[in-house]
Amino acid sequence: MLGGAGLLLAAAPAQAAEVAYKTECIPPSISGLPPVEGTTKVEITAPAEAKVGDEVEVVWKTTQAASNNPDVLDLDKDTVKPTGTVKVGGAQTADLAVEGTRSNPPIKKNSPMVLSDMKGKIKLTAPGEVTLTPDKYNINVSKPISTDTKCSPKEAVKPGATIKVTAGGATTGGLPTGLPTGLPTGLPTGLPTGLPTGSAGSTPTGAPSSGSDTGGSGGGKSDFTGKEVQIPYKCKTPIGDKNATSPVQINAKKDGGNYGLTVQFKKSVMDSPADIPADSVKPSMEVKLGGADKGTVHVEGPTNKEPIKSGEPINIPDLTGTYKPGADGKSTLSPGVLTVKALGTTTTCTPSKTEVSLEIDTAAQPGGAAGGSGSAGGSAGGADTSGGLAETGSSNDGILRALGLVAGTVILLGGAVFTFLPKRRARLR
Repeated sequence: MLGGAGLLLAAAPAQAAEVAYKTECIPPSISGLPPVEGTTKVEITAPAEAKVGDEVEVVWKTTQAASNNPDVLDLDKDTVKPTGTVKVGGAQTADLAVEGTRSNPPIKKNSPMVLSDMKGKIKLTAPGEVTLTPDKYNINVSKPISTDTKCSPKEAVKPGATIKVTAGGATTGGLPTGLPTGLPTGLPTGLPTGLPTGSAGSTPTGAPSSGSDTGGSGGGKSDFTGKEVQIPYKCKTPIGDKNATSPVQINAKKDGGNYGLTVQFKKSVMDSPADIPADSVKPSMEVKLGGADKGTVHVEGPTNKEPIKSGEPINIPDLTGTYKPGADGKSTLSPGVLTVKALGTTTTCTPSKTEVSLEIDTAAQPGGAAGGSGSAGGSAGGADTSGGLAETGSSNDGILRALGLVAGTVILLGGAVFTFLPKRRARLR
């Protein structure tokens, strides 16, 4: 009766033999590391017999992952969660998703991976023999940053269990079939559509849309829009150096004798290689002064308010700060050193050459940049003196890669599970 009602079957489990198959595991492309190959060993358990209409539970037990935890970082308790796919074949075919819990003991470096059992349920629809075969699987590590290791078979895999399904006892359930289908369709359609439109497009646009403004302190002008400039950067990251070019624009708004600066990175030029938590990325820049004035102006942006999912665009927010002029005359503003702090790491990007984005007429203010103790001229760097780094990439290869490198650093430090080691270091079984 219980089986006929479609409840979860509690029959004796099938005697499943261990299945072993060659496996390839792929790290995220941002790591730049090769795939790791090893052997996965799995036991699949399910009821030995069932009836059409029964819903049965399938359990995947990983007795050996494709590699040990490498000698990079100890994994904390309850940070590893596996998910996978069981191929259903024979009398019926399907891809059955199975999922484990994030429950594991602490896993030391150079020790076997410990994965929780993965489970899923399938409703049997046809009589005959139904085979259950382990297929691809994924390992997620939640700390210090969420990362995924994707593993798939590199050879034909034998079934791990077989269910003998009989036709007897299947039911369709005793629900009445003559339920009314004629739901009322005469809902009112004459809702008002004439919402006010007079406010659309009426917001003042303020600053000019393009070009570099040189008109200055007179004439009542207060908004100055810089031009977009392509800045080649040399970035020093925790995992090595990286060259990239990014489009940057500096705008200013006059407030008395000072100027509020806004530095904009004009495009999102990369997708996140991994999940990045909220409030974990903090960018800042030292804007380089030139012309009549000397020194730098510190600008910074807020941390990311929302988590950044793997595959989503990474954006550097507007960086803002206040420029207090230290000289009379025409002063220039150029993008300088960019710093990105994320998850306890720092990436510093210095222009190999810089270009003026904005020129404005300035009047010296007490304690201004040229004479102030808080701004050291030249700290933003100019031309690189270490060998004349050539400009690399285009507007589609911007400095936002720095964030990807930071995320990649964290992956290397803790989220690798077992794929982020060269083959010569992977402890394969």
